[in-house]
Amino acid sequence: MPVATLSRWTMAFFAAALLMLAVAEAFMVAGIGYPAAGLLAPESLIVVHVVVIGWLSLAMAGALLQFVPVLVLHPLVFSQFALPALSVLTGGLILLVAGFSTLAGWTTWSLDLLPLGGLLLAAGFAMLVIILGATVVVGGFGQPFARFVLLGLICLSGTVASGLAFTFVLAGRSDWLASANLLPAGVPFHALLGVGGWLGVTAFGVAYRLFSMFLLAPDPSRRRVLAVLVTAAAALLAIGVGLAALLAGLEPGDLLLMLAVSGLAVAAALHGRDIFTLYRARHRKGLEINMRSSIGATAALMLGMALLPPAVIFGAAESVVVALAFLLVFGWLSGLTLAQLVKIVSFMTWLEAYGELIGRVRTPQVSDLVPMPRTAAWLVLHFAGVAAGALALAAGAAGTFRLAMLVCLAGTIGLIAELVRVRRLCQVEPARRPPADARPRIFLPPRSHRRQADGPFPAVRSSGRPRA
Repeated sequence: MPVATLSRWTMAFFAAALLMLAVAEAFMVAGIGYPAAGLLAPESLIVVHVVVIGWLSLAMAGALLQFVPVLVLHPLVFSQFALPALSVLTGGLILLVAGFSTLAGWTTWSLDLLPLGGLLLAAGFAMLVIILGATVVVGGFGQPFARFVLLGLICLSGTVASGLAFTFVLAGRSDWLASANLLPAGVPFHALLGVGGWLGVTAFGVAYRLFSMFLLAPDPSRRRVLAVLVTAAAALLAIGVGLAALLAGLEPGDLLLMLAVSGLAVAAALHGRDIFTLYRARHRKGLEINMRSSIGATAALMLGMALLPPAVIFGAAESVVVALAFLLVFGWLSGLTLAQLVKIVSFMTWLEAYGELIGRVRTPQVSDLVPMPRTAAWLVLHFAGVAAGALALAAGAAGTFRLAMLVCLAGTIGLIAELVRVRRLCQVEPARRPPADARPRIFLPPRSHRRQADGPFPAVRSSGRPRA
C-alpha cells in the first residue's frame, strides 16, 4: 500500500477558499451583482471572480496539492512554493476586486489596480502550474486521471492569460492590444475556458479518483475515461481557437462557442455515466454523507449541461443561461467541493492526529470525527438554496434569489463550523484525543517538533485502516 502523505498548506487553501465563498454569498444576499446589476457590470464581475478564483480555484488548488501525488505516485515537486502561491493569489484577488470597485464607482482608486491584480494572480497561478505540472510530468502519464489535471492546468494558463489581457483593456493600458477584439466578445470564451476547462475538466479527473476510492469501486475502463478526455479536449480546443481569433482581430462568430458548449456537454454526459457506474459497482454499500451529497452535485451537472447547449444554440433569454451557469457553478462544482471537503478534511485530520499511532493504540475511525446529522443538514441547506436560486434567476425574481442565497450562506457557515470542529477533534472522546500540543491546528501545518507533514506517515495496516 502506498505511504500516506499530507500536504502542508492544503488546509490553509481550504480555509481561504471557504472564507471567500461566504464573502461571495454575503455579497449576493446584499443584492450586489447580477440580477440587481447587469451581467458584465463591475459589481457582477466582483462576485464572479470571488467565487471562481477565491472559492473554487483555491479549493481546487488545495485539493490538488494533496491528491496529485496520489494520482501519479510521486511526491510534490517544488512544494515550497505552495504558501507563496496562496499569498500572492489572495493579494492579487484583493487588488482585482479593488479595481472593479473603482469601475463600479464605489471608490476613486486607480484603475491600474486591475492589471496589477492580474499580474499577481498570473504569478500565483504560475507557481501552482509549476508545482502541479512538474509533479505530473515527473510522475509520468501512466495514470489516466492525471491527464485531466494536466489539461486543466493548460486551460488555467489560457484563462489567466486572457483575463490578464482583459484587465489591461479595462484599465485603458491596452495599446499593445490595439488589433484585438477582446471585450465583450471574449468573455464567453474566457469563462468557458476557466469554468469548463480549468475547474470542470480537473474536477472530472479528481472525481474519478475520489469516487472510486471512497466507494471502494473499480476504476472505469481506460477507454471510457479516454473518451471523456478527448471529447473535452476537442471542445476546449475550439475555445482556444476562438480566443486566438479575437486576439488577431478576427470575429469567430457563434459557431465555435456552440461547438465548445456542445462538446463539453457530451464530455459531461460521458463522465456522468461513468460516475453512476461507480455507484452501481461499489463495494461500500452504505453511502457516507459526502457520497450521498455528490449524487446531487452530479445530477446538477447532468441537468445543467443537458439544457445549456439548447439554451445557447436557440438563443434563450439571458436569465435562463445565467440560471443554468449558476446551477453548474453552485450545484455541481460548489456542491461537489463542499461534500468532498467533509471527507478530505476529516481524513487528513485523522492522519495528522493518529497516523503515527497506528498499530500502537486503538484509534477512532474517520467517521468518528464528523457529526453526520448536522453536517448533512448543512449540505441539504446548500442544495436547497441552489435549487431555489436557479429557479429565481430563470424567473428574474431578484428578491427570491437573495433569499435563496441566504439559505446557501447559512449552509456554508454551518459547514465551516463543523469543519473547525473536525479539526479540533470535538467529536472524539477526550480520553482518545492526542495531547494538546500534538493536535491538528485549524489551518496551519503541524508543529515543527512533529514529523514533517510533506514526509511519509507510517503505512496504514489492514487492521488499523481508517474506516469511515
